[in-house]
Amino acid sequence: MQGLIELLQQYNVLAAFWMTIRLTLISAVGALVLGTIIAVMRVSPVPVLQRFATTYVTLVRNTPLTLIVTFCVLGLYLFMNVRLLPPSVDPKAQLFTWAVVALTIYHATFVAEGIRSGINTVPQGQAEASRAIGLNFGQVLGQVVLPQAMRAAITPLGNTFIALTKNTTVVSAVGVAEASYLMKNMIEFSPQLLFAIFFLMALGFVILTLPAGLFFSWASAKWRVQR
Repeated sequence: MQGLIELLQQYNVLAAFWMTIRLTLISAVGALVLGTIIAVMRVSPVPVLQRFATTYVTLVRNTPLTLIVTFCVLGLYLFMNVRLLPPSVDPKAQLFTWAVVALTIYHATFVAEGIRSGINTVPQGQAEASRAIGLNFGQVLGQVVLPQAMRAAITPLGNTFIALTKNTTVVSAVGVAEASYLMKNMIEFSPQLLFAIFFLMALGFVILTLPAGLFFSWASAKWRVQR
């Protein structure tokens, strides 16, 4: 206990986990939007869109997240000087933005597959009946299929959110000061408190992920589609 108190006094643990929370929430929104678009493209009647979405999911999902983060931050930002924010913005904010982009690109593939699995649970007859009454593809998808698909996909989306929370540790490799970045500094400067450091970091991630898991389990049972 004394070691934990000493760590909390010497290091800004709350700020590090707040950075993790920000990375998680912003990337989760981005992944949900991009993943939904990719899922729609995969089930669209346009072959070009289907092939593009399938290729994107296959390539990105099978690429290590570390490689994507390194390419975005070290390759595009530091080497090629591609900036998503105005040049006057703090470099730390630039790093944060590219880290969000990398996390979004990677996890959107899992979101897309989760939503596509939800789409597959919707009976084909509903789409056919919707088209029979004059609805076009966009109306069928937006008004009939996607609302049910999202409810059916709550569990895989929840799993992706929890994985995203833990995968934010990868961006410490490019200098984003989240929880695992702080942990490396703790180990370097306070090695005598090694076990306390690991316990504190593990406890922090349990506090972040356990409520999320419970919420998604409750939401899945509450909003599941009755057949």
